[in-house]
Amino acid sequence: MRNLLLILFMIPLLANCQSEKNALSKYAANVGDIAFNQDTDGSDFKRCLSDDFTFQYYNDLKGFLYKGEKIEIERKLAALKLQDDRTENGYITIRFIVNCEGKTGLFRVQQMNENYQKFAFDKKFGDQLLKFTEKLDGWIPKEYEGRKLDYYQYLTFKIENGKVSEILP
Repeated sequence: MRNLLLILFMIPLLANCQSEKNALSKYAANVGDIAFNQDTDGSDFKRCLSDDFTFQYYNDLKGFLYKGEKIEIERKLAALKLQDDRTENGYITIRFIVNCEGKTGLFRVQQMNENYQKFAFDKKFGDQLLKFTEKLDGWIPKEYEGRKLDYYQYLTFKIENGKVSEILP
């Protein structure tokens, strides 16, 4: 009798857990996951692992993985002639995925002013930074237990008086 009561008590609890699991499934697995968008993403970029799992850039102790490190990206940016007739201040962050072959895709752009409020820089300027980031070809795949992985990466361009003053991280 005691076991029967326990079973009767557990059935509603288990049913409730299952309905909560189904309700949550409409949300991304992790905050900031990038889902493929056929309108903006090239179909030639392929993730090496499942679309359901991508490491973050900080998931290991290796940190920033680019041939020549961040100083090489800064050198390449200095050689680029950016539109320079602006006076805005703020940040342009470009997030993307680096796959197990070191190729990049699924780029997303977020812009904000110096007070971290949503802001739109001049379209030409933003497009120049996006194209610059898309062309960077020195990304190094992350490895875990001898297996190369896909991972999220970002570059944040700090803009002061209309010019890139720093690249983060």
